[in-house]
Formats: sequence, structure tokens, C-alpha cells
Amino acid sequence: MVSVDFERRGRCGVITINRPEARNAVNADVAAGIEEGIDRIEGDDELWVGILTGVAPVFCAGADLKEVQGGRGDGVFTARGGFGGFVTRARSKPVIAAVDGPALAGGAELVLAADLVVASHRAAFGIPEVKRCLIAGAGGLFRLARKIPENVAMECALTGDPISAERAQRVGLVNELVEDGHAVDAALALAERIMANSPLAVRESRRVLLATSRLGDEESFAISNEALGIVTRSVDFREGLAAFIEKRPPNWTGH
Repeated sequence: MVSVDFERRGRCGVITINRPEARNAVNADVAAGIEEGIDRIEGDDELWVGILTGVAPVFCAGADLKEVQGGRGDGVFTARGGFGGFVTRARSKPVIAAVDGPALAGGAELVLAADLVVASHRAAFGIPEVKRCLIAGAGGLFRLARKIPENVAMECALTGDPISAERAQRVGLVNELVEDGHAVDAALALAERIMANSPLAVRESRRVLLATSRLGDEESFAISNEALGIVTRSVDFREGLAAFIEKRPPNWTGH
């Protein structure tokens, strides 16, 4: 049985964890499948945005503890992507997490590694590792504190209790809250808004934002100026100006 599905939706690649019988828990097949999906998105000039989701009503319950207990825990990591083939993966294109159910433990860490989050009302986000004498070691602790207020992140880390989708939106983790069953559709609509722009400028903007979020102004300007040079020397930059002057939609090439 295929554990991860991949679908092209226009210029968007949709990666779906498909292990509903195991609450979409990450095993070796899932980790390899997510990594392969990211490879396809990164390697295809015609794909500009990715979406990561899970078969409802669960996004992902984390690592498959049966594999961990059976001595196969290393399989939930890949050499390039870390946990789930995703949390440490270097990539240039934005990925939206479409969360239509609980994202817990490693599932929450997959969400935190994404760039944007669309969630349904039945979603919940939690890092319950302390309840099993573990810590959220796949980026959960430091990424959560970067994306939501520190006190809320501390509450999540120390109690292990999840927060609702509604609270997650209030504290800034969720970009858009939608009705159950509509997370992927809303993520595709958000992707369309992104893909209306120059893919080169989107990639460079993402890179600068991530690279400078913890730096001082001098280092940040150096990275920003580098990106500005890349963008303004591109074919798409000339096309954007021409389209504006000619009052027509731009025809982006990504170059």
C-alpha cells in the first residue's frame, strides 16, 4: 500500500500522507515518500509551490512508535530531510501545510517546518513528548517559540497539551482557518495567490526572510541586497515592469 501520494495540481505539487490506519504516523515509507515529493517539487521548474497534507481526519500523529520500539526508528529519518524526510530539508520553494486534523509530536514538527499553515477547525497542534520522557527533538521546541509567543510555546512544551486550531490562529501559527474537509482546497487557493507572482522573487523573498529573522540589520541588508541583485537581473524583472506599463498580466518564467 502506498504510504504517500503525490498529485500535480497546475503548478502546485500536493504531497499526501496516506496511512489512515496508523493515524498517518511517520514510518520509513512515509519519510521516503515525503522526501521524494519534495524532490519532485524542487526539481521541476513547472512546480512553484508545494502542499503537505494527510488523509483526514488526522494530519499526522508523529513517529510510528511501533517502528521505534522494534528497533527501526532510524527509518523515520532521511539523510537530507531529517525526521519525515522534511524537517531539515534544504529547499527553495514554499510549502503550505494543509492540516485537516490533529498534528501531534512529529506531526506538529512537520507543520512547523512548513512556510504557511491552513487548518480546519478539527485540527490541533501539540508536542506531547514530555508525557513520555522525551523532548520534541525534530525542531519542535525552537521553531514553535519562533512562530508563537514564548509563553504559549512554553505551555505547550511543559504540559504536552495540544492547542486548538482556533487558538493556534489567534497566536499566529495558522494563516487561515477553514471548515473541516476544506484545508487542501484553501491551501490550493493560497498557493494560487503566491503563484500569481514571480516564482524567482517568491523564492528569494522566502530565502531572505528565513535567513535574516535572527540577524542584525547589517547582515540582513547584505543578504537582502544579494537577493535584490538576483531578482533585478532576471528576465521576470523586465517582464514585470513591461506588464505593468502595458496594463496586462505578467507572463512569469521563473528566470
